[in-house]
Amino acid sequence: MAPAPHFLKPSLTERIFNRCFAVAIGFGMGLAHNYVLEVRGRKSGRMYSAPVDLLEFEGRRYLVAPRGETQWVRNARAAGRVTLRRGRKGTEYTVREVGSARRPELLKAYLDRFALTVQRYFPIPRESPASDFAPLAERYPVFELLPAGGARADV
Repeated sequence: MAPAPHFLKPSLTERIFNRCFAVAIGFGMGLAHNYVLEVRGRKSGRMYSAPVDLLEFEGRRYLVAPRGETQWVRNARAAGRVTLRRGRKGTEYTVREVGSARRPELLKAYLDRFALTVQRYFPIPRESPASDFAPLAERYPVFELLPAGGARADV
């Protein structure tokens, strides 16, 4: 039997905060890396949203799931595309999951950049070497964002 996927369930307080923060981002507030991720549900077909931090690394854009196998991760895998929205502006992307071998350097960059808000999800401190992330890479899904339909993304 395969082990259960890694997932850190948010508390009620965190769920309420995430909803309020998503509304604020929807009004155009937040930092430059804050977006609302919209993705179609894999079973219901409904649109779901969650606040995310966009990692820009070596000229590419990535989404990291610090809580692990969240619903948005499963929905993004099934749908193959997501929309990032801030204010009225939204950009659609195709998602490509990053393999475990490439994840350590991306997880390091993510933790180093967003440690204030995501350190609690990682058992190692920020500024640790990328090699320390290798044993953990399977726990944290990472997606590269590619412009949908070949158009240039202006996020």
